[in-house]
Amino acid sequence: KPVKLSGTVTKVEWENPHAWFYIDVKDASGRVENWGFEMGSPNILIRSGWGRSTLKVGDAVSVEGSRAKSGANIANAKVVILASTGQKLFAGSSQGQR
Repeated sequence: KPVKLSGTVTKVEWENPHAWFYIDVKDASGRVENWGFEMGSPNILIRSGWGRSTLKVGDAVSVEGSRAKSGANIANAKVVILASTGQKLFAGSSQGQR
C-alpha cells in the first residue's frame, strides 16, 4: 500500500546492499511511532544526488513509498523530501523506477 509520512530522522544506515533510515512519526492521537525506510544501494543513491550527509539525525522529512505487506512500520522509500530546503530526492528503490 502507498504511504506518505512526515517525521524526524532518528537513524541513518548508509551501507550495502541497501541504505535505511528511520523516522519518528506522530499518529492522529499524538502517539509517536518509529518507521524504517529502505532505499537503494549507496552507489545508486550517490548517482541520484545523495551524499552520506544528505540525511542527518534530527532532519524533518516527508517520505512517499510502499508499506510492507506485513503491515509493520517499514516501507520501501520512493521519494524523500527535505523539509528544510524542499529538495525532492529519488530514493533509488525499485518502486521509483516504474
